Amino acid sequence: MPERHGYIPGVPCWVDASEPDPDAAVRFYSGLFGWELEDVMPTGSERNYFIARHEAASSSIFDLSGALRSGDVAAVRSIPEAAPRMAMWNTYFWVDSADEAASMVRDAGGGVMAEPFDFLDACRMGVFTDPEGAAFGVWEAKKHKGARLVNDPGAPVFNGLNTRDVETAKSFYGSVFGWQTGPIGRGAEGWTLPGYGDWLERDHHPNLRKQMAEAGAPEGFEDVVAAVIPIPDSQPDTPAHWSVTFATEDADATAAKARDLGGEVIVPPFDAPWSTATYTIR
Repeated sequence: MPERHGYIPGVPCWVDASEPDPDAAVRFYSGLFGWELEDVMPTGSERNYFIARHEAASSSIFDLSGALRSGDVAAVRSIPEAAPRMAMWNTYFWVDSADEAASMVRDAGGGVMAEPFDFLDACRMGVFTDPEGAAFGVWEAKKHKGARLVNDPGAPVFNGLNTRDVETAKSFYGSVFGWQTGPIGRGAEGWTLPGYGDWLERDHHPNLRKQMAEAGAPEGFEDVVAAVIPIPDSQPDTPAHWSVTFATEDADATAAKARDLGGEVIVPPFDAPWSTATYTIR
């Protein structure tokens, strides 16, 4: 899809990785995806925030033009104070007001990990938890309008809520973001935002619905903003969490490269709705 210049409320718009060793993570992800990363924190700061920029040729099923696009895709950051000393990917959702979002989260039964605050001149953000403990952020944009490049190789393609309590999640995220649920293929469900497809087709991808129908997408797929991923009973120690999926031209080759760079393949590449997926860890 074309480069993005902003989002609408309730849509995932940015991801960053909290890392105990940001410099090591920069080397890993630059090697894995070809990202160029720049630390945007002021000189002398004890913390890092490396914004990743990427250039890729479009190869999604809805755009096979091969046109080169470039833009910010993600970030690698130091772990915030008082946060667990573990590497994790964080998902942020576009909102008009981070402070209003905090109030809505509380009213819906969620928690506030970090009250809304201004982050440089990029945005006003807050970090919350849903009733099951899954952490997520909100992004009230200022100068930084979220990911400019999505769906192309090396860029975010999907976000997913891993949960054991889908019904409670439906109530919570429906109250906070207005989400509903709908099919995404092969029996899987996705979070949908009414009107998202209209915005995409109007501002970013003319004829989107027609192309999705021709590709065999379920009705309403254009409104999907994220995936619903039930945590199986066989994983009792896995907490509820938000995950991030990046696009790649070859999942097997990406898994092999992750190993070469010192990462670990947790789940080998497998076929999933609309894709072949793999899960890796540095």
